[in-house]
Amino acid sequence: MISNTPHRITTISKYHRVMGLPGPQHPLISVIDYNTILSPCQEHVSFVFDFYAILLDRDFKGKMKYGQQQSDFDKGVLFLMSPGQIFQIDAKETTDRSGWLLLVHPDLLWHTHLAKDIKQYGFFDYAINEALFLSEREEAAIIRLLENIKNEYQHTIDKFSQPAIVAQLELLLTYCDRYYQRQFITRQKSNHQILARLEVLLTEYFSGDDLLGKGLPTVQKVADQLNLSPKYLSNLLRVLTGQNTQQHIHNKLIEKAKQKLSTTDLTISEIAYDLGFEHPPSFSKLFKAKTRLSPIEFRRSFN
Repeated sequence: MISNTPHRITTISKYHRVMGLPGPQHPLISVIDYNTILSPCQEHVSFVFDFYAILLDRDFKGKMKYGQQQSDFDKGVLFLMSPGQIFQIDAKETTDRSGWLLLVHPDLLWHTHLAKDIKQYGFFDYAINEALFLSEREEAAIIRLLENIKNEYQHTIDKFSQPAIVAQLELLLTYCDRYYQRQFITRQKSNHQILARLEVLLTEYFSGDDLLGKGLPTVQKVADQLNLSPKYLSNLLRVLTGQNTQQHIHNKLIEKAKQKLSTTDLTISEIAYDLGFEHPPSFSKLFKAKTRLSPIEFRRSFN
């Protein structure tokens, strides 16, 4: 019988116990080789970690899910999860699984700049289908960094341990950021298909009826319709176009507003309502911010 209640793992020590591992050598960080796990998941199970997890999985035979996305994987990929995410595994029995798992408790970062900066790495909020696919060279670089982190905390813990580990962790995250930027570029065909779908989606939305009732499209709604996480979509668009999702929404809205201002006799308030604004002054403010002209000034330029 499958339980829908996720199994909360509050500490790294507890994760080690659940997986049949010896206690961690450091209470706030652990690098785990899959080959050492005595109790691998062979059925449906859900976890919620109270710590960060970076998972390099090379031969997983099953399905994984976090957030609302699910995918099958049969080659090496990197997943990055922040505390509080639900992580589900529906695993098939396998004996040849290999890979690495890095667990980092937020307390390790206490009083370091990474405690704040780590929240700026948007890939911790990506969905499972937006995982990082590594080349052999990239995978080797990630494994070297994981081994460096493990070697550091296996030595005697002293006043240098935390800064040394945090420095290696920061370098690891920098490489992940670099590789994601590379992935946005190397998957040009599929990424430009997403851009084309976004264009169609926004065109249809602003051409529809009852925009006031529906309201302006949000980044979350747009991302949901494209089956992407909001941060992944914005980061992808920023690499492809230099603008995030919100800016794309505003650009399409201004394009539609210009059309109405130049080809109809609708009042500014009527146009604002037609475009989904409850308050016309908000429309006028956005229009001027984007065009440096008020709606009235723009309309006059056509007379």
